[in-house]
Amino acid sequence: MSQQPTAPATTGIPVPHPLVVRTVALDDLAGRRAASDLLDLLPSTGTPLAWVRRGDGLVAWGETLRVQVTGPDRFAEAERAWQELLTHAIVRDEVQVPGSGPIAFGSFAFDDESPAGGVVVVPTVVVGRRGGRTWLTTITTGARLGRVPRLSDVTGPRVAPTDPGTVVYEDADRDDWRDVVARGIAAVRAGEVEKVVLARDVHARTEHPVDARWALERLADEYESCWTFSVDGLVGATPELLVRSEKGLVTSRVLAGTIRRTGDDNADLARAAILAHSSKDLEEHEYAVQSVADALGPFCSSTNVPDVPFVLHLPNVLHLASDVTGVLSSTDGTHPSSLALAAALHPTAAVCGTPTVAARELIRSIEGIDRARYAGPVGWFGADGDGEWGIALRSAHIDADDPRRVRLFAGCGIVAASDPAAELAESEAKLEPMRHALGRDVTTA
Repeated sequence: MSQQPTAPATTGIPVPHPLVVRTVALDDLAGRRAASDLLDLLPSTGTPLAWVRRGDGLVAWGETLRVQVTGPDRFAEAERAWQELLTHAIVRDEVQVPGSGPIAFGSFAFDDESPAGGVVVVPTVVVGRRGGRTWLTTITTGARLGRVPRLSDVTGPRVAPTDPGTVVYEDADRDDWRDVVARGIAAVRAGEVEKVVLARDVHARTEHPVDARWALERLADEYESCWTFSVDGLVGATPELLVRSEKGLVTSRVLAGTIRRTGDDNADLARAAILAHSSKDLEEHEYAVQSVADALGPFCSSTNVPDVPFVLHLPNVLHLASDVTGVLSSTDGTHPSSLALAAALHPTAAVCGTPTVAARELIRSIEGIDRARYAGPVGWFGADGDGEWGIALRSAHIDADDPRRVRLFAGCGIVAASDPAAELAESEAKLEPMRHALGRDVTTA
């Protein structure tokens, strides 16, 4: 008698049978373009998984396997577990595009010492879309392939996301955070670091449990140029792509240097010009770009680093941005996985500072919060190691035990010319996406 698959587990190889993966093309979603067309498929129960941008991407649900990791080796441990799971997998992929076949979603803590560690989730159902092609993947455990999956088999009646109702923000530490920024500025001026990125958190209480789908749809509609994500309760829309690896090519979008938008197009064009010529913001941006270029260099046979940044326009802020690209070095036809690249890049100067070790120690000393998985890598990877990893910015964590409680995050890069009041205002602008995602902002406790 064959042994039945076990329930999802958190360590080791958690099932006695191999993964069974089946990917088929979908025609009924192929012509659609809005991100909501993918997000609408997410069921009302469970914790959704998502990575969408401009109508393309991946949504997933169910949990076939889960691997949890901690400590400084969390990325390598996650990579080993994923590769071991794939060793005996039974795969039939009729689509053969990035994101089809076996995939896993991941989210990792910012700090090596954070108890949040990291998680890799292998979903049960994945629907993906890329360049006009749409597909369905099912991932189960067993000894053989089953019948061809159909979308109607894995989706039930549409249940609309629920409004979380009124939202109360608990934000009593604004003055304390200004003091933290002042200490960071003093450390920069004293030569302890060249730049440090300091974060703050804001806690929210909602009238009704937060439906992650509600937040995801609002984020995807308002911030379509960002990567809207959901992994293990961490939800957001990041404008910063830590790394994309695809068939030997690698891309990283670096953001550093920010100014708040006014809502007036002419005024914002003037502010964009100010940002593009701001010595303080250009200095902050240069540190971030150089940290990415230095981290990618050992893995690439060639890289392209733009001489000057462009201004990225988002609904709430303007950013200085640079797209660093490269060609990965190959050994016997293989190259580092996207997760290995993310591990090498993390933490960039955009979320930590320069020099990295000194900035990280300063953050631990003065910031006063555990960032958990905020500002850490979040994204997905496939069987060939290719994938996309963003930096978990413009994000919030929904409490699994009490989904009426949400923790929002924002951070700012601090250099010698920084001002505590201005940095607080910048952090408020960076909190806007998640406040918008939750809905009605009623009061601050």
